[in-house]
Amino acid sequence: QMQLLESGGGMVQAGGSLRLSCAASGGTFSSYAMGWFRQGPGKEREFVTGISRSGGSTSYADSVKGRFTISRDNAKNTVYLQMNSLKPEDTAVYYCAARPRLLYTTDRREYRYWGQGTQVTVSS
Repeated sequence: QMQLLESGGGMVQAGGSLRLSCAASGGTFSSYAMGWFRQGPGKEREFVTGISRSGGSTSYADSVKGRFTISRDNAKNTVYLQMNSLKPEDTAVYYCAARPRLLYTTDRREYRYWGQGTQVTVSS
């Protein structure tokens, strides 16, 4: 049973940056592809970005492409989300998720473990 714990959320002005971290425990982190999802007020949870087990493959939602960067450190059992040029529409609860496969997917149903989420609020 893997546990995921996100951190790094907060409030920032538009144009600012935040770095989210997701620390994993209780499992073999390098056996899981990882994803970041977000859920804004009144919206469904949506895929933001994913990274393969080795970190060699990544993918981004069009809405964050060029502004967000996902990375992972398998030695530290941690996945990161660097968010730059933040916009008010990025306001959401951000969740990390683990999928026991080589690659990520945009389908949240494919992820086995989820963190509790961290709030990101971007003011205009």
